[in-house]
Amino acid sequence: MPKIKTNRGAAKRFSVTAGGKIKCKKAYASHILTKKTRKRKRKLREDNYLSPCDVKGVKRLIPYK
Repeated sequence: MPKIKTNRGAAKRFSVTAGGKIKCKKAYASHILTKKTRKRKRKLREDNYLSPCDVKGVKRLIPYK
């Protein structure tokens, strides 16, 4: 069997933790930050993990991570 190609866009956006969870960034943290509250921006900096229903698809995109 040939090797599976890693989706490079997904490889930059997701990482796999030691426990097998998939870590990602939260949305809405990139621009138009002036109207967002301090608390909201602080919460957007926190780690985010994919929901279990999305894990299978993302693991297929990053098979060797």
